[in-house]
Amino acid sequence: MNNLLKGKRGIIFGALDSNSIAWKVAQQCHAQGAIFTLTNAPVAMRLGAINQLALECNAQIIPADVTINADMENLIDKSMEILGGKIDFILHSVGMSLNIRKGKAYNELDYEFMKKTFDISSISLHRLLQTCMKKDAINEWGSVVALTYIAAQRVFPDYNEMADAKSLLESVARSFGYHYGKAKKVRVNTISQSPTKTTAGSGVKGFDGFVDYAHAMSPLGNANAEDCANYCVTLFSDLTKMVTMQNLFHDGGFSYTGVSQEVMEIFVKK
Repeated sequence: MNNLLKGKRGIIFGALDSNSIAWKVAQQCHAQGAIFTLTNAPVAMRLGAINQLALECNAQIIPADVTINADMENLIDKSMEILGGKIDFILHSVGMSLNIRKGKAYNELDYEFMKKTFDISSISLHRLLQTCMKKDAINEWGSVVALTYIAAQRVFPDYNEMADAKSLLESVARSFGYHYGKAKKVRVNTISQSPTKTTAGSGVKGFDGFVDYAHAMSPLGNANAEDCANYCVTLFSDLTKMVTMQNLFHDGGFSYTGVSQEVMEIFVKK
Protein backbone atom coordinates (compact mmCIF):
# COMPACT_ATOMS: atom_id res chain seq x y z
CA MET A 1 0.00 0.00 0.00
CA ASN A 2 1.26 3.47 -0.88
CA ASN A 3 0.69 6.92 0.60
CA LEU A 4 -0.44 5.55 3.98
CA LEU A 5 0.82 8.75 5.58
CA LYS A 6 -0.02 11.25 2.86
CA GLY A 7 -0.87 14.62 4.40
CA LYS A 8 0.43 13.67 7.85
CA ARG A 9 2.98 15.65 9.85
CA GLY A 10 5.40 14.15 12.33
CA ILE A 11 8.47 14.36 14.53
CA ILE A 12 11.12 11.63 14.54
CA PHE A 13 13.53 11.36 17.47
CA GLY A 14 16.82 9.51 17.50
CA ALA A 15 18.12 9.13 13.95
CA LEU A 16 21.91 8.96 14.32
CA ASP A 17 23.19 7.05 11.29
CA SER A 18 21.97 4.57 8.70
CA ASN A 19 21.99 1.77 11.31
CA SER A 20 19.40 3.56 13.45
CA ILE A 21 15.84 2.29 13.49
CA ALA A 22 14.73 5.93 13.54
CA TRP A 23 16.68 6.48 10.30
CA LYS A 24 14.74 3.68 8.61
CA VAL A 25 11.47 5.00 10.03
CA ALA A 26 12.18 8.42 8.55
CA GLN A 27 12.87 6.91 5.14
CA GLN A 28 9.67 4.86 5.20
CA CYS A 29 7.54 7.77 6.43
CA HIS A 30 8.94 9.91 3.63
CA ALA A 31 8.20 7.16 1.11
CA GLN A 32 4.62 6.94 2.41
CA GLY A 33 3.97 10.65 1.86
CA ALA A 34 4.56 12.17 5.31
CA ILE A 35 6.40 15.37 6.16
CA PHE A 36 8.29 15.63 9.44
CA THR A 37 11.08 17.20 11.43
CA LEU A 38 14.09 15.32 12.77
CA THR A 39 15.57 15.76 16.23
CA ASN A 40 18.39 14.43 18.36
CA ALA A 41 20.59 15.64 21.18
CA PRO A 42 23.17 18.24 20.06
CA VAL A 43 26.07 15.93 20.99
CA ALA A 44 24.56 13.00 19.11
CA MET A 45 24.04 15.15 16.05
CA ARG A 46 27.73 16.02 15.96
CA LEU A 47 28.58 12.32 15.98
CA GLY A 48 26.03 11.22 13.39
CA ALA A 49 25.10 11.86 9.78
CA ILE A 50 21.62 13.26 10.31
CA ASN A 51 22.17 16.04 7.75
CA GLN A 52 22.32 13.38 5.04
CA LEU A 53 18.97 11.98 6.15
CA ALA A 54 17.42 15.44 6.31
CA LEU A 55 18.47 16.11 2.74
CA GLU A 56 17.11 12.76 1.55
CA CYS A 57 13.74 13.27 3.26
CA ASN A 58 13.44 17.02 2.72
CA ALA A 59 13.20 17.44 6.49
CA GLN A 60 14.46 20.13 8.83
CA ILE A 61 16.52 19.32 11.93
CA ILE A 62 15.73 20.76 15.36
CA PRO A 63 18.30 19.92 18.05
CA ALA A 64 16.77 19.12 21.44
CA ASP A 65 17.96 17.77 24.78
CA VAL A 66 15.05 15.59 25.91
CA THR A 67 15.85 16.29 29.59
CA ILE A 68 15.24 20.04 29.23
CA ASN A 69 11.68 21.36 29.22
CA ALA A 70 12.57 24.46 27.21
CA ASP A 71 14.17 22.34 24.49
CA MET A 72 11.08 20.16 24.24
CA GLU A 73 8.81 23.18 24.04
CA ASN A 74 10.98 24.72 21.33
CA LEU A 75 10.96 21.46 19.38
CA ILE A 76 7.16 21.25 19.41
CA ASP A 77 6.63 24.93 18.58
CA LYS A 78 9.15 24.97 15.72
CA SER A 79 7.89 21.67 14.30
CA MET A 80 4.34 23.00 14.06
CA GLU A 81 5.64 26.20 12.51
CA ILE A 82 7.80 24.38 9.94
CA LEU A 83 5.19 21.75 9.09
CA GLY A 84 2.29 24.17 8.98
CA GLY A 85 0.03 22.66 11.59
CA LYS A 86 -0.45 20.19 14.39
CA ILE A 87 1.41 16.91 14.58
CA ASP A 88 -0.08 13.55 13.54
CA PHE A 89 2.67 11.16 14.60
CA ILE A 90 5.82 11.00 16.74
CA LEU A 91 8.53 8.37 17.04
CA HIS A 92 10.34 8.29 20.40
CA SER A 93 13.57 6.40 19.77
CA VAL A 94 15.65 7.59 22.69
CA GLY A 95 17.86 5.68 25.12
CA MET A 96 21.22 6.01 26.85
CA SER A 97 22.95 4.49 29.90
CA LEU A 98 26.13 5.96 31.34
CA ASN A 99 26.40 2.90 33.59
CA ILE A 100 26.64 0.67 30.53
CA ARG A 101 29.11 3.02 28.91
CA LYS A 102 31.26 2.98 32.04
CA GLY A 103 31.05 -0.81 32.36
CA LYS A 104 29.29 -0.80 35.74
CA ALA A 105 27.46 -3.99 36.73
CA TYR A 106 23.79 -3.88 37.71
CA ASN A 107 24.59 -4.48 41.38
CA GLU A 108 27.19 -1.69 41.37
CA LEU A 109 25.26 1.11 39.69
CA ASP A 110 26.15 4.76 40.03
CA TYR A 111 22.78 6.23 41.05
CA GLU A 112 23.44 9.63 39.51
CA PHE A 113 24.11 7.84 36.21
CA MET A 114 20.94 5.82 36.78
CA LYS A 115 18.84 8.96 37.26
CA LYS A 116 20.26 10.29 33.99
CA THR A 117 19.36 7.02 32.26
CA PHE A 118 15.76 7.27 33.45
CA ASP A 119 15.51 10.96 32.54
CA ILE A 120 16.76 10.38 28.99
CA SER A 121 15.28 6.98 28.24
CA SER A 122 11.90 7.07 30.02
CA ILE A 123 10.88 10.34 31.63
CA SER A 124 11.57 12.03 28.30
CA LEU A 125 8.46 10.33 26.90
CA HIS A 126 6.36 11.80 29.70
CA ARG A 127 7.97 15.21 29.14
CA LEU A 128 7.22 14.98 25.42
CA LEU A 129 3.60 13.98 25.89
CA GLN A 130 2.98 16.51 28.64
CA THR A 131 4.42 19.28 26.48
CA CYS A 132 2.31 18.21 23.50
CA MET A 133 -0.85 18.06 25.60
CA LYS A 134 -0.28 21.51 27.12
CA LYS A 135 0.24 22.97 23.67
CA ASP A 136 -2.57 20.92 22.10
CA ALA A 137 0.06 19.97 19.53
CA ILE A 138 -1.20 16.56 18.36
CA ASN A 139 -4.26 16.15 16.15
CA GLU A 140 -7.10 13.89 17.23
CA TRP A 141 -6.34 10.26 16.33
CA GLY A 142 -2.65 11.12 16.27
CA SER A 143 -0.15 8.39 17.14
CA VAL A 144 2.94 8.30 19.35
CA VAL A 145 5.23 5.26 19.27
CA ALA A 146 8.19 4.59 21.58
CA LEU A 147 10.74 1.84 21.03
CA THR A 148 11.36 -0.64 23.85
CA TYR A 149 12.83 -4.11 24.45
CA ILE A 150 11.69 -7.35 26.11
CA ALA A 151 14.26 -6.83 28.90
CA ALA A 152 11.41 -4.83 30.48
CA GLN A 153 9.73 -8.19 31.18
CA ARG A 154 12.62 -10.67 31.25
CA VAL A 155 16.10 -10.58 32.75
CA PHE A 156 19.01 -9.98 30.40
CA PRO A 157 21.86 -9.41 32.90
CA ASP A 158 24.08 -7.21 30.76
CA TYR A 159 21.20 -4.95 29.67
CA ASN A 160 21.69 -3.38 33.07
CA GLU A 161 19.41 -0.58 34.30
CA MET A 162 18.19 -0.01 30.75
CA ALA A 163 15.78 -2.86 31.56
CA ASP A 164 14.33 -0.76 34.38
CA ALA A 165 14.24 2.25 32.08
CA LYS A 166 12.28 0.33 29.45
CA SER A 167 9.82 -0.87 32.12
CA LEU A 168 9.22 2.74 33.11
CA LEU A 169 8.92 3.78 29.46
CA GLU A 170 6.20 1.20 28.86
CA SER A 171 4.37 2.30 32.01
CA VAL A 172 4.44 5.94 30.89
CA ALA A 173 3.01 4.92 27.51
CA ARG A 174 0.13 3.08 29.16
CA SER A 175 -0.65 5.75 31.73
CA PHE A 176 -0.33 8.76 29.44
CA GLY A 177 -2.06 6.80 26.70
CA TYR A 178 -5.14 6.65 28.89
CA HIS A 179 -5.17 10.38 29.66
CA TYR A 180 -4.33 11.50 26.12
CA GLY A 181 -6.85 9.08 24.67
CA LYS A 182 -9.62 10.41 26.88
CA ALA A 183 -8.70 14.02 26.20
CA LYS A 184 -7.85 14.03 22.49
CA LYS A 185 -8.11 10.46 21.13
CA VAL A 186 -4.32 10.40 20.78
CA ARG A 187 -2.82 6.90 20.67
CA VAL A 188 0.33 5.97 22.59
CA ASN A 189 2.03 2.59 22.10
CA THR A 190 5.41 0.94 22.50
CA ILE A 191 7.07 -1.49 20.09
CA SER A 192 9.22 -4.20 21.67
CA GLN A 193 11.70 -4.79 18.87
CA SER A 194 14.09 -7.68 18.29
CA PRO A 195 17.70 -6.92 19.29
CA THR A 196 18.87 -4.79 16.37
CA LYS A 197 22.44 -3.91 15.43
CA THR A 198 22.27 -0.18 15.94
CA THR A 199 25.06 2.05 17.22
CA ALA A 200 23.37 2.32 20.62
CA GLY A 201 22.51 -1.37 20.93
CA SER A 202 26.00 -2.50 20.06
CA GLY A 203 27.29 -0.80 23.22
CA VAL A 204 25.65 -3.44 25.42
CA LYS A 205 28.05 -6.16 26.64
CA GLY A 206 27.41 -9.46 24.85
CA PHE A 207 25.10 -7.82 22.33
CA ASP A 208 26.10 -10.09 19.46
CA GLY A 209 25.15 -13.04 21.65
CA PHE A 210 21.74 -11.43 22.26
CA VAL A 211 21.20 -11.17 18.53
CA ASP A 212 22.26 -14.73 17.73
CA TYR A 213 20.25 -16.23 20.59
CA ALA A 214 17.08 -14.32 19.70
CA HIS A 215 17.44 -15.34 16.05
CA ALA A 216 17.79 -19.00 17.01
CA MET A 217 14.78 -18.79 19.34
CA SER A 218 12.40 -16.92 17.04
CA PRO A 219 10.36 -18.97 14.54
CA LEU A 220 10.56 -16.10 12.04
CA GLY A 221 14.06 -14.98 13.03
CA ASN A 222 14.88 -11.48 14.18
CA ALA A 223 12.91 -8.53 12.85
CA ASN A 224 15.30 -6.06 11.23
CA ALA A 225 15.24 -2.27 11.32
CA GLU A 226 13.42 -1.99 7.98
CA ASP A 227 10.67 -4.30 9.19
CA CYS A 228 10.34 -2.24 12.38
CA ALA A 229 10.05 0.91 10.29
CA ASN A 230 7.21 -0.62 8.30
CA TYR A 231 5.44 -1.59 11.53
CA CYS A 232 5.81 1.98 12.79
CA VAL A 233 4.21 3.26 9.59
CA THR A 234 1.14 1.08 10.21
CA LEU A 235 0.84 2.48 13.73
CA PHE A 236 1.13 6.03 12.45
CA SER A 237 -1.52 5.38 9.83
CA ASP A 238 -5.32 5.47 10.12
CA LEU A 239 -5.42 1.67 9.81
CA THR A 240 -4.70 1.32 13.54
CA LYS A 241 -6.93 4.05 14.96
CA MET A 242 -8.19 1.92 17.84
CA VAL A 243 -4.81 0.62 19.02
CA THR A 244 -3.47 2.38 22.10
CA MET A 245 -1.74 1.73 25.45
CA GLN A 246 -0.23 -1.47 24.03
CA ASN A 247 3.25 -2.95 24.21
CA LEU A 248 3.47 -4.60 20.81
CA PHE A 249 6.08 -7.32 20.32
CA HIS A 250 7.83 -7.11 16.97
CA ASP A 251 10.34 -9.89 17.41
CA GLY A 252 9.64 -12.79 15.04
CA GLY A 253 7.82 -14.69 17.78
CA PHE A 254 10.65 -14.63 20.35
CA SER A 255 8.40 -13.26 23.09
CA TYR A 256 6.13 -16.33 23.10
CA THR A 257 8.63 -19.07 22.33
CA GLY A 258 9.69 -21.20 25.29
CA VAL A 259 12.48 -22.98 23.44
CA SER A 260 13.35 -23.68 19.82
CA GLN A 261 14.69 -26.82 18.18
CA GLU A 262 17.88 -24.97 17.24
CA VAL A 263 18.59 -24.01 20.84
CA MET A 264 17.70 -27.48 22.15
CA GLU A 265 20.12 -29.10 19.75
CA ILE A 266 23.00 -27.19 21.35
CA PHE A 267 22.31 -28.96 24.65
CA VAL A 268 21.32 -32.36 23.23
CA LYS A 269 24.73 -32.61 21.53
CA LYS A 270 26.55 -32.22 24.85
